[in-house]
Parts: sequence; C-alpha cells; structure tokens
Amino acid sequence: MEKPTQSTEPSVITGQFADVVQGRIYPAEIWMKEGKVVAIQELATAPHQLIMPGLVDAHIHIESSMMTPASFARIAVQHGTVATVSDPHEIANVCGIEGVNYMIDSGKKVPFYFNFGAPSCVPATAFESAGAVIDSFQVDQLLAREEILYLSEMMNYPAVVCNDAEVMAKIGSAIKHNKPIDGHAPGLRGENLEKYVASGISTDHECVSLDEALEKISLGMKILIREGSAAKNYDALAELLNMYPEQVMFCSDDKHPNELVNAHIDELVRRSISHRFNVMNVLRAATLNPVNHYKLKNGLMQVGDFANYIIAEHIEEFRINKTFINGQCVYENNQSLIEVIDEQPINKFNCKPITVEDIQVQAQGRRIKVIEVLDGQLITRELIADATIQNGYVVSDIEKDILKLVVVNRYNPAKPAVAFVRNMDLKKGAIASSIAHDSHNIIAVGVDDGYIVEAINNLIQVQGGISTNSSTERKVMPLAVAGLMQSGDGHKIAREYEEMHDAALSNGSKLTAPFMTLSFLALLVIPQLKLSDKGLFDGNKFDFTDLFVD
Repeated sequence: MEKPTQSTEPSVITGQFADVVQGRIYPAEIWMKEGKVVAIQELATAPHQLIMPGLVDAHIHIESSMMTPASFARIAVQHGTVATVSDPHEIANVCGIEGVNYMIDSGKKVPFYFNFGAPSCVPATAFESAGAVIDSFQVDQLLAREEILYLSEMMNYPAVVCNDAEVMAKIGSAIKHNKPIDGHAPGLRGENLEKYVASGISTDHECVSLDEALEKISLGMKILIREGSAAKNYDALAELLNMYPEQVMFCSDDKHPNELVNAHIDELVRRSISHRFNVMNVLRAATLNPVNHYKLKNGLMQVGDFANYIIAEHIEEFRINKTFINGQCVYENNQSLIEVIDEQPINKFNCKPITVEDIQVQAQGRRIKVIEVLDGQLITRELIADATIQNGYVVSDIEKDILKLVVVNRYNPAKPAVAFVRNMDLKKGAIASSIAHDSHNIIAVGVDDGYIVEAINNLIQVQGGISTNSSTERKVMPLAVAGLMQSGDGHKIAREYEEMHDAALSNGSKLTAPFMTLSFLALLVIPQLKLSDKGLFDGNKFDFTDLFVD
C-alpha cells in the first residue's frame, strides 16, 4: 500500500461514532495522529454526522470490475470501501503466480487494503484448459507470505468430499499457517456438506436460499450475503442479519464496472437499514465480522487502529461524504483523491481465428440438452428440447430462444466446443468475451454461426476483451491485462463497458447483465449444465455429458 504523508500534529473529528466493537452509536471526539487512532472521548453532544469504520467487501474478484486493483481502489473509496477480501484466481488461471504477484503489486500503488488469498483451484477443474496450474506446493509458498491472508474459495467441493490428496494438501497448508479457508459449495447439503465443513472450510458465498444458509450455519459456517452483477442473493438471505448477526458478512463476488461506479457495499447497508434490520447488525456485517474473521489490518477505529473510516451525512440515508485511509482523505466532494495509474499489462493468448466450419454441429439425434439461464443466478437448469436442423446441422433458433454457445481454447489451438443455451434472448448478432470463469477461454453466443465467428475473431485479434455485433454495429472493448482488465481511469472503463452492455441489450437480451451471465456459462463448479472448451458438462454428476439425447 502506498504510504500517505502524515502530519506529526494530532487531528480531531467529532460526530456520532458508530462503535461496532461496543455495539452502540454515541457522540464522540476521536483523536488521530500519524494515521492511527490515539484517543476516543465520549461527549454529551456532537454534530449529526456519522463516523464509522470503513466498509469491507468480504469476497470479491477484482478482475470482474475489469479494472486493475489500482484503478478499482479509486472507485471503491467513493462508496466508503477501504478494504476487500480479494481472490485473485481469475488472473491466476491465465497467468499463474505471475498474475497473483501482478495484483499484489498493483494494489500496493494506492492507499487501500487489498487482502489477497492464495488461489486454491487453478485450474478450477480438470475438465477445462487453463493458462496455468498452481499446485499444493505453490499454494503453501503463497500462504507463507505475509500479504496472503487466507486460502481462496475451495470450488472443487467433490474433491474435498472424496478426500483428494492434492486438494487436502492445500487445505492442510492453510491450517498449518493458521489462515482461514474460504468455501464455495452451491447446493451442497447433508452428509457431503458435513464432510466439506469438517475439512476446515469456514465460509460460503454461494447460498441461494435461506434453508441452505441455515444448514450451513448450523455446521459452523459463516455466510457471505452476495449481491453482485450476475448473482443476486440478498433478498433470499437478508433475514440472516437478525437471525445470526455474528455469522454473516456482505460481499459482491463479481461486480462489473458500470455497477461499481454507482454502488458497492454501501448499497447493501442502505437497503438493510431501509428494511429496518437492526442497525448495528448491518454495520457489523460490513465491518467487524470480516475484520475479525480474516484478521484484517484495516481495523475498526479503536484506539491503536489505523484511522480507516468514513463520514456519512446520517445513518438513515447512509450517503458517503468522505473516506479516509490511514488518516489520509481519499474521497470527498464527490471526487476520488486517488491518482489514476496506468500499468503495463501481462497476458497469455495463443489461438488463431476460427471459421464457420469449426463450430458446425452435425445432427446426431432430434433432441438436445439445452442450458437454461436464470437471470440473477449462477446456477443453470438442464432442458431437453427439439433441435432445429438445417442441411443436417443443428443451428440457433431465435423463435425458440435456443442459441448456439461456443467456447474456444485461447491457450492452445483446438477445436471449439459447442452447446446450446436458452434465455440469452438475442434477436440479432452475437456477443463474446474472454472473461469466461474460471479458465477464461473465449465464450460466445449468437443467432447464427457467422456472427458468432466474427465476434470471437474480433477478440482473438485484440488478444482478449468483450465484443458484440449485429448487421448494423460492431463493438470491441479490449482488455489488455490478461484479457480481463484495463488500467487507468475506472470511470472511463465503466463508460466503455456501459456502451458494450447497451449494445448487447439492443441485440435483444433482457438479462440484467448479459456479459456477466455469459461469462459464468463456462463455470463448471456451479450446477447444473455448463460448457467448457472440452465439451458440455453436467455439474451435478461432475462429468461430461452428451449434447444429444436421442
């Protein structure tokens, strides 16, 4: 982290202090010196402004903001965020340890607390092609480093349940280094869940129902209430704030740039307060709970802590007026005071343009398995549908909203994998992305083969990004850093992405976040049906499956 310039003279601020450790809000005078809190004095009266510890996103992949950490920080402080628990496994799947180091180095260039974990699943599974492998030996080396605070989400839950030696070695390293282990267990219940938790995994951010969350809490897990750009689980889980306030935290998981510029964890605080949840429970979910669980160094505005705090107009509206990190003002008057930093990119890209013939699917039956997308969820369903066949090939069908989905290995030349998807709802053109969780191959969907091929080849030409096309418009947003991110001004990145988002909507999609939804259609560790660069995958059986039913 960049070291702010501090005066040797103490400074003082007065207001209504939300002391999340004591669990009360009271008039106070807070003294700070050299970036730390040195004294807190309770007063009889004080100005109405709210003073409280800065907010924490308890689980986020910075890469999904399409911004480097240095660029992300500049936007996040506008929403009162001073720290993130950041899993760098997106860039790690592309560039390996070099990618993890890139994120750490970028984060050190700005005043912000990026708390990175050691990626546990690179690649996420053996059923896809990634750009790197991080084995248990490398995980142990990462966990030995001071700047690595935890073992990132263990997505390969079948391997945990089956006591796989390599996976258990990674978990064992976290236990040896006394660092928390994050979970990822969508829909896991019963005996298998008990085995998963017994291994030492302590959190989960994949719950989509209250019942699922309650079962996990009963086994000792902490639940991260997620509200991202694709997965939105707040409404289903918010009751936990009053039911089990010590067991919950807030997180984004994945937040696209156009949404990040508008809101972050502050929005979850506002919603929760407007829903009349206990105010201190809400504030603790955004501060104390993640700080204590992950042993974060940003502190809680207690004597001796670093002065990482926010000033809000008042608790009811919770609009952030100022943000301070280590006593340094980094946001005020609607302006981020963190400088714009341009950084050199790293990447890994080795594939050639494809042709229409490469993605043709010869009919081998009359019915096919179709991936059904659910807006606001990462899980999908499996549908059985009649194939639309032309000249012996299965093709996209706009009327049925069953469109061709293609994944291309971006690391080595290989034949593309093809499946079909419903609820993307495109009426024209195609969209494509080199953000395809978690291996980040190229993924595309479109109304016919020509548009799909063009959208993919446009990304190959720029070596990563997102693209959209139609008969009247073609747009490409390059992402020079690993095909995932850009450096520079986050507001500019957000505006550029908003144009891409609008273009996808103009092609007919009604999804809340079509590019984000597309990116998760390759994430095999989320049931039910997904597509890797090697073929159609059944997440429930955790194995490949045939496209054709009969």
